[in-house]
Amino acid sequence: MENQHLERKLKRRHVQMIALGGAIGTGLFLGSGTAIRQAGPSILLAYAIGGFFCYLMMRALGELLLSNTNLHSFLEFIQQYLGKKFEFAIGWTYWLCWISLAMADLTASGIYIRYWLPWLPQWVTPLIIIVLLLAFNLLSVSVFGELEYWFSMIKVVAIVALILTGLVLLGSSANVGGHAVTVTNLVNYGGFFPKGIGGFLMSFSLVIFAFTGIEMVGITAGEAENPTTELPRAINSLPIRISVFYVGALFVIMAIYPWNQLSASQSPFVQVFSDVGIKAAASIINFVVLTAALSACNSAIFSTSRTLFTLAHNRNAPKWMGQINRYSVPSNSLIFSSLILLIIVVLNYVIPSTVFTLISNVATTNFIIVWCSLLVCHLIYRRTTDNRLNPFKMPLFPWSSWATLAFFLAVTIILCFDPVNRWAVIGSVIWLVGLLIVESFIRREQAD
Repeated sequence: MENQHLERKLKRRHVQMIALGGAIGTGLFLGSGTAIRQAGPSILLAYAIGGFFCYLMMRALGELLLSNTNLHSFLEFIQQYLGKKFEFAIGWTYWLCWISLAMADLTASGIYIRYWLPWLPQWVTPLIIIVLLLAFNLLSVSVFGELEYWFSMIKVVAIVALILTGLVLLGSSANVGGHAVTVTNLVNYGGFFPKGIGGFLMSFSLVIFAFTGIEMVGITAGEAENPTTELPRAINSLPIRISVFYVGALFVIMAIYPWNQLSASQSPFVQVFSDVGIKAAASIINFVVLTAALSACNSAIFSTSRTLFTLAHNRNAPKWMGQINRYSVPSNSLIFSSLILLIIVVLNYVIPSTVFTLISNVATTNFIIVWCSLLVCHLIYRRTTDNRLNPFKMPLFPWSSWATLAFFLAVTIILCFDPVNRWAVIGSVIWLVGLLIVESFIRREQAD
């Protein structure tokens, strides 16, 4: 396996759009309606706080990655600072993160397609998407980059169009849906915290789900042409992206509509575009949301295959998962992850109405586990390594690292107050402990 190496074929625009797309998903296009109903206008503060700590987590990850550009994945840093046992456990947990996230979005894709083709069974669309994305990703990492570039471009254009529409309406004192478009809509219906501190705190579970996947730019480090330049640029743009695409978009939505009249079961993007007179709004936004789901699935196939590739090269997965094809793509890992994704086709056939909620909660909890492990790695790195030459230091260290770790632990505690999320947390802890036990048995057998 010595000659099995990934190639650096992702260009600057690929890395930038992958970073951009990683922060925009179905959590914004669909989940924002539920989040607004849960917290009211204070959801803006929740997204700002969540985004700030996610940015700090990414700064910690960026400093780790640039401390040794010979390492191609953050899993290799977990091995270096937490040991082989945690590399095995966190690596397979990260694989589960993206598998479950992809399954959730594949389920959503089946629902979106039925808007146009109501006669099509929900399980058919996920099957078609898995086959097509696998075929494209087997060709070259640059094909993945191109797909993600255009998927992200569509999402960005949709959000910018919403914000510009809202600003025009605000400037013209328009009336939409029988209500004046005004900034005071954010405080006129129960104040800024209409659901109290409890509703505000509970909304963080939806906020974290919206940000899942932002760390994927760290996975691309091993295949970026110039990681020392592109990674800092991508990570440092995160606050602007969160400010514009989350806080900005939801600010405009709640200025156009009173928050308590937005539907939790419908995308607020559809509601706004429909009532401003764009008749094809439902179809347009349905297409955009479908694109967001495809983007997440494309990212999942990429991330899971590179995770398995790294695990295989460090003897934490079967050797055949570390083999690449003539296009320098880890084809065996791609095929394996895609085959596992076929489970969602069966689940959509058996339990189509409940599968999305179940799997998305699992994804959220496991992403928090991975992010916390990265922060712990960073703390150990700063304590044990001379970092004076690192060009991308974590700001306000060590307080920023400890505060970020405390924030994610607090969100985990908040998740336990919801019955559905509580089971996801318990299941994720059992999964992690089980992996640590399995790793011990594997190492014992290898020693024998």
